[in-house]
Amino acid sequence: MHKPDDSRINLADENATLELAARLAAQLQPGMVIHLQGDLGAGKTCLVRGILNALGYTGRVKSPTYTLLEPYHASGLDLRHFDLYRLQDEYEWEAAGFRDEFDGHNILLIEWPDKAPVPPADLLIELEILPLGRCAILTGNTAMGHACLKQL
Repeated sequence: MHKPDDSRINLADENATLELAARLAAQLQPGMVIHLQGDLGAGKTCLVRGILNALGYTGRVKSPTYTLLEPYHASGLDLRHFDLYRLQDEYEWEAAGFRDEFDGHNILLIEWPDKAPVPPADLLIELEILPLGRCAILTGNTAMGHACLKQL
């Protein structure tokens, strides 16, 4: 069950996902933490790619499935894209030294956040695969997250 302040957005195709990404990109603030949840193939990395492209990033955006982290700089913002799907345990997480990325300045885009002790989300984005397209359920968990939702 979702909270009453959730925003539910139907995404008919990849272009709709990229439009949502562009609207999200315009609301990002340093230190913001976004958790991305959804099954494999739900569009989490597509959404991140859309955010980065909307910020003017022109390089290749790939899923950090094997590297766990890809850093980006765009429009004066430092973004960190985590994909924790392959993380085996908390020891692997600690050994990687990722806590250094949680400096309150970087924008964190975290796929599979339940796999590691990551900071709580300002904004939770759940992507669901539907028979036709996708659905994004956005939940603001902090004042920053609520403000982002209001501007969408």
